[in-house]
Amino acid sequence: QVQLVESGGGLVQAGGSLRLSCTASGRAFTSYVMGWFRQTPGKEREFVAGISWTGISTKYGDSVAGRSTISRDNAESAVYLRIHSLKPEDTAKYYCAVQKRPFGDLWSTQSAFDSWGQGTQITVSS
Repeated sequence: QVQLVESGGGLVQAGGSLRLSCTASGRAFTSYVMGWFRQTPGKEREFVAGISWTGISTKYGDSVAGRSTISRDNAESAVYLRIHSLKPEDTAKYYCAVQKRPFGDLWSTQSAFDSWGQGTQITVSS
């Protein structure tokens, strides 16, 4: 079983940026696609970004495409998400997730992921 711990959330003004971090333990991190999702109360969890196990390929949700960057450091078993030009609608709890299968394709659906962190809150004030 893998353990994921997110950090880096907080309160930020619109237009600002944040860098989220997620550290993993308990699984061969280098073999798995990693992803970030976000959720607000009463809404479905939304795909934000994903990165292949090689780190070469990335994918972004429409809501953050063009103003976010996902990266990973396999030596540190960590994945990062930086979001620029934050908007109030980016306010959500952000979750790190590990895809089920090793060496898999980069999927953006929740069902492809089977381990989740506790989440870190981003609140963007207008």
